[in-house]
Amino acid sequence: MEPYLVPLGFHRTQTEVAKSRFIASSNRAETADEAKAFIAQIRAEMPDASHHVYAFRAGFGQSVIEGMSDDGEPSGTSGPPVLAVLRGSGIGDLVMVITRYFGGTKLGTGGLVRAYTEAAHININSMPTELKIEKRLLGIDVPYSLYEQVKRLIAAHQGVIQDETFMADVSIIVTFALKDVPAFTADLTELSAGKIHPITFD
Repeated sequence: MEPYLVPLGFHRTQTEVAKSRFIASSNRAETADEAKAFIAQIRAEMPDASHHVYAFRAGFGQSVIEGMSDDGEPSGTSGPPVLAVLRGSGIGDLVMVITRYFGGTKLGTGGLVRAYTEAAHININSMPTELKIEKRLLGIDVPYSLYEQVKRLIAAHQGVIQDETFMADVSIIVTFALKDVPAFTADLTELSAGKIHPITFD
């Protein structure tokens, strides 16, 4: 899996068109179930809204699950434009709900497409993101004599220590980017003269 951008977390923006308020709420969703849970959360937060239009893309590239809804707006005027913005963003694992409070003026189909597209763009363009990198969890049993050297080796390969248990040996649980595992394993084998073998946790 190639690294790709994902939302850093919950993000909200707001726009107004002809006195209708469009509140765009977005978040990370790695599965369709996570996206649906977020949509339900927004509905529960603002139950008096006119519409909760949504779109989501769980995953990225070839392995992506998409969903959308016009939620009572004229067919094709809201869900598809929001999904189009999500597709063009280059961001994966993304769910967005645009909540509309009707302001009394009908926007027409073209006006709705523009309003929902703009609301989605404003949210996407100000959204904090991070790079999602496939990671691997390793377990390593290290003799005390090599403990400090192994810790330095972990740091040199950008590993992040999650847990340490000090018994007869030191048991270290560490997370690496998947691409860094082979080089770390090779250097660990050399350092320990082949005596330390990491265990991979799936």
